[in-house]
Amino acid sequence: MADKKSFYITTPIYYPSNRLHVGNSYTTVAADAMARFKRLTGYRVWFLTGTDEHGQKIQRQAEAAGKPTAEFVDEIVDWIKELWEELDICYDDFIRTSEPRHTEKVARMFTRFYEQGDIYKGKYEGWYCTPCEAYWTERQMDEGNCPDCGRKVELIDEEAYFFRMSRYAQALIDHIEANPEFILPPSRKNEMINNFLKPGLEDLCVSRTSFDWGIPVPFDPDHVIYVWLDALSNYITALGYGEEGSLHEVFWPADVQLIGKDILRFHTIYWPIFLMALGEPLPKTVFGHGWLMLEEGKMSKSKGNAIDPRVLAERYSSDALRYFLLREIPFGQDGIFSLESFITRINNDLANDLGNLVSRTLTMAERYFDGVLPEPTAYDERADEDLRSTALQIPDAVESEMEQMKISDALTEIWLLVRSSNKYIDDNMPWNLAKDPEKRDRLGTVIYNLIESIRFVAVIIQPFIPRTPDSIWEQIGIKDDPELQSWASLGKWGAMKPGTTVKRGDDLFPRLNMQAEIREMRGDPPVEETNVPEKEEEQEGLINLEYFQKVDLRVAKVISAESVPKSDKLLKIEVNVGEGKNRQVVAGIAKHYKPEELVDQSVLFVANLKPAKLRGVLSQGMILAATDQDGKLALSTVDQDLPPGSRVS
Repeated sequence: MADKKSFYITTPIYYPSNRLHVGNSYTTVAADAMARFKRLTGYRVWFLTGTDEHGQKIQRQAEAAGKPTAEFVDEIVDWIKELWEELDICYDDFIRTSEPRHTEKVARMFTRFYEQGDIYKGKYEGWYCTPCEAYWTERQMDEGNCPDCGRKVELIDEEAYFFRMSRYAQALIDHIEANPEFILPPSRKNEMINNFLKPGLEDLCVSRTSFDWGIPVPFDPDHVIYVWLDALSNYITALGYGEEGSLHEVFWPADVQLIGKDILRFHTIYWPIFLMALGEPLPKTVFGHGWLMLEEGKMSKSKGNAIDPRVLAERYSSDALRYFLLREIPFGQDGIFSLESFITRINNDLANDLGNLVSRTLTMAERYFDGVLPEPTAYDERADEDLRSTALQIPDAVESEMEQMKISDALTEIWLLVRSSNKYIDDNMPWNLAKDPEKRDRLGTVIYNLIESIRFVAVIIQPFIPRTPDSIWEQIGIKDDPELQSWASLGKWGAMKPGTTVKRGDDLFPRLNMQAEIREMRGDPPVEETNVPEKEEEQEGLINLEYFQKVDLRVAKVISAESVPKSDKLLKIEVNVGEGKNRQVVAGIAKHYKPEELVDQSVLFVANLKPAKLRGVLSQGMILAATDQDGKLALSTVDQDLPPGSRVS
């Protein structure tokens, strides 16, 4: 461990005034992905998160709830920890600012600042926003309201201690300008310098007397230490600041302090000035990411428009939620959360791309090789090299994007390999190779390459969607082989061992019905199946064009077919519905068609039928067929060479 490079990453410590929303989860999921990636690539990592528990706002909310403040906070902190467990947040430490290991060190810091002349006693008269815990001057306010949250501010008049911020302002400006990585994205740097530092820093109020839920000033117990000096210090108190042989000596300065852009000022002005006064090095990077918003605007607990991340994780899986948060939004920019975009990501990227790749590859491995990984003996440079070279290039590409905190771009790189693998199936058409005994070696090589590519994908996605790789390890037979799950194993192609037993398992991400999910999540009443007027239907049995257009009819190409066990009527059929996407269908046509007769036929397919199970087998659509009065059945086919996915209208 001693020879490993170290990496220290922090999230903001969350304010336990209420339960967190999905926007708060965004920061912590991103930090967790970075921490996991660094661990995967060989770093000694320390990942810190926690809660900021002092202040007037929490004391007032506890009083309103009729609970002692400590009890009120404990309940919310327990909920936050349960949320992080639900989202697979693998932190190394969870700091609470009410813990003695924090409060004792903050008290000593305050005393040191006072003794060295950084803090002095005075009187504060001015405007204060309790929800934001921020002081504002007349010129900073927005029509008399807090410029951050828009709420009313209070005029307060009380004795207080102040920190001489101006003493360190020029040193901070010099540091920011000499270290372009200190504030990221770069646009945030100009905002801090031009809006706050260059106009002149006012001294900062660092104590309060109007409430007592906080850390007492050691030499003046009528005062409690004000939140930002208290809260920001957690990043070093959690490391054992001031203790010989502590983690502070190993991990400080932090490599990345990840925060929302709304608290950038506190982390890039107040915090570095406190560190300068302590003689400590500054963090290497403070990254102020954008907000995850709803279509109607910013999500917040106080507005009552927050979305509970636990509800989403429990219904759709933590991996689905993590993937959406990390992929949907270019890191650093604002993003929009909607159920439509969330479900679209699940269906397109996770179900159609990744899930379909794994399920159809392993289905073919079982069908053609009895679930035993074949040896690749018939390499075709023209057909195979693109897949192999893409796989070998992806790890470096992902590492480059992660070094720049471009998490969404890193996932885009990984999905290049997922989609290349699906294209490799379509280009090589294993179902056709299987028809020719002389091409069995080539078929085996194709299946081997696909499973090796799936292994690459599973290794690289571990930091982002950590539960899914375990399912893939199980299916491709390397659950107990950590070497094949390691980053180092991606240095060469062909590490999978021929003869390994593989077996298709449950679908990684079942495809969702968009409209049904939206109705259920929003609590809307059930929608009638038809908009056709009852009178018209009774008289003529007619439907209108709008009703007909609800049926998504497509051309589908049959890839494979087999009998359903213990049924003499049902066939399980795999069809290509275009864009490298396959569906499984159960059809009652076994008495009319042999499985081998169906392969390569182009049939008409209902693509938006709700999935169902027949004899325990999932059916994801319907193949159209016609029957006469004698029971003779014929499939609805097309007489031209149309590509799979062509729409019928």
